[in-house]
Amino acid sequence: MKILFPRVIALTLAVSLSGCAIVSPRLEPEVPVAGSWNESAPADAVGVTPTWWTSFNSPELASLVTEALACSPNLAVATERVKQAEAEVRVAGASLFPQLNLDGGASAHRSGNTAGAVPALTDSASSIELTASYELDLWGKNRAGVRAAESSAAASRFDRDTAQLTLVSGVATSYFDVLALRTRLAIARENLDIAQKVMDVVSARARDGAASALDVSRQQGTVDSQKAALVPLEQQERQTLAALAVLLGRPPEGFDVKAQNLDAVQSPKVGPGLPSELLLRRPDVAEAEANLASAHANVDAARAAFLPQISLTGSGGFVSTAIGTLLQGSNFGYEYGANLLQTIFDGGKLAGQKDLADATQQEFVARYQSAALNAYSDVETALIQVANTRKAEDHLRREVEAAREAFEITQLQYRQGATDLLNVLQAQQQLFGAEAQLAQTIQASRQSSVHLYEALGGGWVENPDDRTQMVQQASSAQQK
Repeated sequence: MKILFPRVIALTLAVSLSGCAIVSPRLEPEVPVAGSWNESAPADAVGVTPTWWTSFNSPELASLVTEALACSPNLAVATERVKQAEAEVRVAGASLFPQLNLDGGASAHRSGNTAGAVPALTDSASSIELTASYELDLWGKNRAGVRAAESSAAASRFDRDTAQLTLVSGVATSYFDVLALRTRLAIARENLDIAQKVMDVVSARARDGAASALDVSRQQGTVDSQKAALVPLEQQERQTLAALAVLLGRPPEGFDVKAQNLDAVQSPKVGPGLPSELLLRRPDVAEAEANLASAHANVDAARAAFLPQISLTGSGGFVSTAIGTLLQGSNFGYEYGANLLQTIFDGGKLAGQKDLADATQQEFVARYQSAALNAYSDVETALIQVANTRKAEDHLRREVEAAREAFEITQLQYRQGATDLLNVLQAQQQLFGAEAQLAQTIQASRQSSVHLYEALGGGWVENPDDRTQMVQQASSAQQK
C-alpha cells in the first residue's frame, strides 16, 4: 500500500494537469442587427449619461430619484439577491479545496461490583484526530459548478441594475404624471370659470328677454360637465401621488410634491447611438447572457458527471488511555487512501440530468435572442414616440392659441348680440378639447423621453470583468 498510494497520486496529478476538463462548444446566439435606426434623432441630440434624469432640469425630480435609490424596498430586495448569489459562489468554490476536520473525544467505562470481593475495573480512552479529504476535479465538474455560480451572480447583479433603471424610470414617469394631472386640473378649473362667466352672461340676457330658457339650460349643462370633469382628475392625482410615495419607500399619507405643472420641465433631445452597441448598454440583455453562460457551465458539469470521480482521504492523530500521555509520539497513528467512483447503472439519472442541462441551455439561447430583439424594438418604439409627440405638441400649441382667439371673438359677439349661443358653445368646446389634448400630449412627450432613456439602458456600463458579450456587427446585407 505504501508503494501503491504515491503512484496513484502521481498518476491522478498528471492526468489533472494534462487539461482533461470537459468544455463543450459554447452556443452563440445569432441576433441580426441593422446598421441604423428607422427613426433618426435630432442633429443636436446628446448621448445618455448615468444621471440621465437630470437632463429634464428638475431639481425636485433629481431629489426624488436620489431618495428612491436610497430607500426603495424593491431595490433592496434586488440588492439582497446579489448577496445571496455571491454567497452561492463561495459555497461552490469550496469544492475546489480540501476539507479538513478535527475530532477529539474522551470516554470512560466502569465494570464490576464495588460491594463484592472482586474490585471494579475502569477503562478510559482519549483521542484527537485530523482528517482530510479532497476530490480530484479531473474532468472539471467542480470548476464548471463554480463558473455556473459566478455567472448566476453576475446575472443577479445585472438584475439589480435593471431594477434600479426601472425604479428611476418609474419615479420620473409618476412624477410627470402628477404634474400633468395638475396641469389638466388647472385647465379644467379655468374652463369651469370660463363656463360660469358665460353662464352669467346668458342668465343676464335671459332676464332681459334676449336669451331663451333653452340657452340657459345648455350653458348650465356645460357648467355641470366641467364640474364633473374635476372629480376623476383629482382622484387620479391622489392615486399617482400614493404610487410615487411607495416607490420612494414612504407611506402615502401626507406625501406631496411642490411643482404644479410641466412648464419648467425640459424635453431633452436624446441620441440613441448605433444599434450594434445597444446590447452592451442594456443590463437586462447582459442578464440574459449571464444566465446563458451559467446554463452552459451546467452542461459541462452534467457531462463530467458521467466520468469516474476520484477522491483522496487521509487521517492522523493520537489515541491514549490517559490524557496526560495523549500527545506522546508512541500514541500517534495515521492512514491514507484513494477512492474511485464510477456509476455503472443509475436508471438514466445522469442521462436525464444531461438532457435537462442541454434543454435549459437552448431555452436561455432563445431567452437571449428575445431579450435582444425586445431591446431593439423598445428603442425603435421610443424614438417614434418622441418624434411624434414632439410634432403633435407643436401643432396643438398653435391649435390652442387659435381656439382661444376664436372663443374670445364669439364671446364678444354674443354679448353684443351679433351671434347666438350655439356658436359660443362650439368655440368653448373646441378650446376645452384642445387644451386637454395639449396637456395629455405634453405628458406623453415627457414619458416618451423617459421610455427612450430606459430603452437605451439609462447610461448603464457593464463592468469589463463581467463582460462576456461580443459587440455584434451589422450584417452587410442590412447595411446596403
